[in-house]
Amino acid sequence: MSTFAKPENALKRAEELINVGQKQAALQALHDLITSKRYRAWQKTLERIMFKYVELCVDMRRGRFAKDGLIQYRIVCQQVNVNSLEEVIKHFMHLSTEKAEQARSQAQALEEALDVDDLEADKKPEDLMLSYVSGEKGKDRSDRELVTPWFKFLWETYRTILEILRNNSKLEALYAMTAHRAFQFCKQYKRTTEFRRLCEIIRNHLANLNKYRDQRDRPDLSSPESLQLYLDTRFEQLKIATELELWQEAFRSVEDIHGLMCMVKKSPKPSLMVIYYAKLTEIFWVSESHLYHAYAWLKLFTLQKSYNKNLTQKDLQLIASSVVLAALSVTPYDHTHGASHLELENEKERNLRMASLIGFNLDPKHESREMLARTSLLSELVSKGVMTCVSQEVKDLYHLLEHEFFPLDLASKVQPLLTKISKLGGKLASASSVPEVQFSQYVPALEKLATLRLLQQASQVYQTMKTEVLSRMIPFFDFSVVEKVSVDAVKYNFIAMKIDHRKGAAIFGNLDLESNSLRDHLTILAESLNKARAMIYPPVKKASKLVETLPALAEVVDKEHKRLLARKSIIEKRKEEQERQMLEMEREEESKRVKLQKITEEAEQKRLATEYTRREEQRIRREIEEKELEEAQAMLQEAEKRSKKKGKKPVIEGEKVTKQTLIELALSEQLRERQEMEKKLQKLAKTMDYMERAKREEEAPLIEAVYKQRLVEEEILHEREQQQEIELSRQRHAGDLQEKNRLARMLDQKTIFQERIVSRREVEINKLKREREERIKQLRQARNQERETRRKLIFYLRSEEERLNKLREEEAARKHEEEEQRKKEEAERKAKLDEIAEKQRQRERELEEKERLRREALLARSVEPPLRPAEPPVMVRQTEPVAAAAAPTPGKYVPKFKRERVDVSAVAPPPETDRWGRHDDRPPASSTDRWRSDDRRSFSGAGGSRSSTWSSSRSSSRGGSER
Repeated sequence: MSTFAKPENALKRAEELINVGQKQAALQALHDLITSKRYRAWQKTLERIMFKYVELCVDMRRGRFAKDGLIQYRIVCQQVNVNSLEEVIKHFMHLSTEKAEQARSQAQALEEALDVDDLEADKKPEDLMLSYVSGEKGKDRSDRELVTPWFKFLWETYRTILEILRNNSKLEALYAMTAHRAFQFCKQYKRTTEFRRLCEIIRNHLANLNKYRDQRDRPDLSSPESLQLYLDTRFEQLKIATELELWQEAFRSVEDIHGLMCMVKKSPKPSLMVIYYAKLTEIFWVSESHLYHAYAWLKLFTLQKSYNKNLTQKDLQLIASSVVLAALSVTPYDHTHGASHLELENEKERNLRMASLIGFNLDPKHESREMLARTSLLSELVSKGVMTCVSQEVKDLYHLLEHEFFPLDLASKVQPLLTKISKLGGKLASASSVPEVQFSQYVPALEKLATLRLLQQASQVYQTMKTEVLSRMIPFFDFSVVEKVSVDAVKYNFIAMKIDHRKGAAIFGNLDLESNSLRDHLTILAESLNKARAMIYPPVKKASKLVETLPALAEVVDKEHKRLLARKSIIEKRKEEQERQMLEMEREEESKRVKLQKITEEAEQKRLATEYTRREEQRIRREIEEKELEEAQAMLQEAEKRSKKKGKKPVIEGEKVTKQTLIELALSEQLRERQEMEKKLQKLAKTMDYMERAKREEEAPLIEAVYKQRLVEEEILHEREQQQEIELSRQRHAGDLQEKNRLARMLDQKTIFQERIVSRREVEINKLKREREERIKQLRQARNQERETRRKLIFYLRSEEERLNKLREEEAARKHEEEEQRKKEEAERKAKLDEIAEKQRQRERELEEKERLRREALLARSVEPPLRPAEPPVMVRQTEPVAAAAAPTPGKYVPKFKRERVDVSAVAPPPETDRWGRHDDRPPASSTDRWRSDDRRSFSGAGGSRSSTWSSSRSSSRGGSER
């Protein structure tokens, strides 16, 4: 792999190799540069290199190299300059197209040129032999040799460009242009196989685009520009498919367009939809789906009438007539009569699919054939006013076939109308998107419809009719065709008819045939017998019992109503259960269908891969065989030329020679020539051997004489050269002695000069040594000073850190001691408070004991008999000193709870009931409670107000709990 410092060097090297004819080496050099990871930044030189690279690829037909180079160049310039990639791809496509056109024109020129040496001879012997071998004509052979390789390369070019641009949102227009040019290529050269492959490639690109939505440069189908480009490509594909008469591929293109519309949920332009429905009419007519063909014509008429303002009245009349004739061409009976359940389900799915393509939304739960049917279509034509736009002949034909009743001369009335209608039609104006309308294509279907209507009307009037009369009544067909039409009508339950060839009669409405009357004959018999019995034995009229039944009627109605309601609820539940089961079945079927579809797709992919491998192997084998055949033909031609020079002719047996025979013949010819050449060489070698031996025998004495003479001459020459060398040595020695004597005079000056130079250099060296030692000494002192400073700084920092650590430890110890002291004081204070609380509790207990004793004394006193009746005043006098004693003296501190107790006893002396329903019988506080205030004052002086509050709250809570 060659490497270059700059891309320009690679371009120059490639041009040099091209100039000397080494295009393969030049291509390889440029390929190595493009695929190298060193040049991943875009520059203008790379674009020039790519232009030269694609030119070499096109000249040498190296599609694989071109694809690799374009992929690497796309990586380089995708985010920087995508226009450069577009220019390179356009240049590549232009060169490929130009080479293919040149090859085609060259092949035509070779075919048209007069290249005959002998005007009396029809063909050359070489052409005759090649025609016998290959079995091809001259034009076919020239196309295969010149045109086909370039067409293959052009097709490979289109595929490569589409593959490179498939996921590039910035080059969507170029992708669409390439697809259009590929379509035109297939159309121009009638390449149906390549067109199918091209459609499949584009379809796979769109499927992958929807499958992998997280790609960076993925085109956005929701944007109007991208959607329009994709739709234009699909419509061009549809046009080319119909022009090439590839109807299956055209139908798949219609499905692609419908899928795009469903994907983006947006309808294209009306002009495109007109093309869509026009192509649908052609596809449905070729597939003999006349009902869908008529519906497509109806949609086309609606679009043209609504959106095409430039449409002339004549064109509108032709389109409306086409709609009516297409609707009349539909057979008037249902083809699904008598079909199995599976066939009905398939037909239902097909109807739903076709209806979605045409643009009708059907409910899948209902029967779709009830929606898309001939009768509903004809009624829709009348309701939408299509019949007002048709020509008079079509209108008369419609009334004859659908509304009139002429069982004898219906065909004779229809025939002149069909003759006139078949001459109508033609090309439409340029304002219409439909190029041409032909009414003659509907004539066979209308003749069949007229035959069916005549048979239907005759079956309603006649029971038997001669076949000759029936044949004269239908002038369109022979009687065999009429019989075939009638068989189909009877099969699908349109008429009841049979033909008796022995009697030569047609029998209508026979009960032996499968008909409604045959199926209902028992019912009809029972009704007839019932009527006869009623006539023979008329029923006796009884008196009315309305008065008797009226009272029980309301109850009966109520019961019936309840029964019907219960039945309705049961039916509803059954319906819901059935719908649920149907939904589950649909889900299961859907899952099975998805699994089956996945398995089918995998199998199809495997099959396609196997098919692709097999085709590649066949192609490689075919190329090898063609190459071998070409080599064999070249060998045969070379052998023929040599045989012509010698006057011999090659022996070819039979009219046609196979490839193996041709190869064996060429090899045998080469072997024979090789053997002849070996014999000649052996003979020549023997002759040369004899000549060489004789020559050496003759020249041996002459060589000996010349050798002796040469020895004598060389001896004389050697002696002469020795004398000359001795003389020259003597002269050089004398000259050297003279030069020594001349230079001996300058020896003292040389010694003085040398000593002066040496002494001066010694002084300079000593000076440099002293300067160096002084500089080293200064550096040593500076480094010692710096080291000392650093050591002192480190010592200071360490000392400061130790001091700070010591201070922190002392602070922590101090805080710890303070915390311990605080905890100790808190414990002591808590112990004092506990001691005071215990004393208070003990005093409270003593007071309670005294109170209890006092109450017992009071109770004992109350039990004694009263001495005086005036007892309450005594009690009042007893309570007054207590209140006086409980009153606070001035100058003393009285707690809040004491003041509240005094206030309460003064304001409300009678006892009150607490919240538990108990009466407080305790007397008010006496003067014995003064110790509390004294103790609190002393304690307040020692511990503060907080502890007094705590003790008071404790005493109050204690008293409440004991109470």
